Amino acid sequence: MNIDIITPDKKLFSGEISAVQFPGTNGSFGILNNHAPLIATLKNGEIIITDLNKQEKSFAVNGGVVEVLNNNIIVLAD
Repeated sequence: MNIDIITPDKKLFSGEISAVQFPGTNGSFGILNNHAPLIATLKNGEIIITDLNKQEKSFAVNGGVVEVLNNNIIVLAD
């Protein structure tokens, strides 16, 4: 699946991943391939992605919104 993590200033990350963890406003949640469509809000915390080589990368965010649709994830982060 593909993910784009975008802030008002720049694109933090864009690429193909195998999994991602989000700091949701109602609790942490994860997304895997073929996830159902979803729109959720984020709180302060870290987005942790796992790439196709099983390596993790993290990005600190101060909130935002995530949309999951057809194995494409768009994150509009503060």
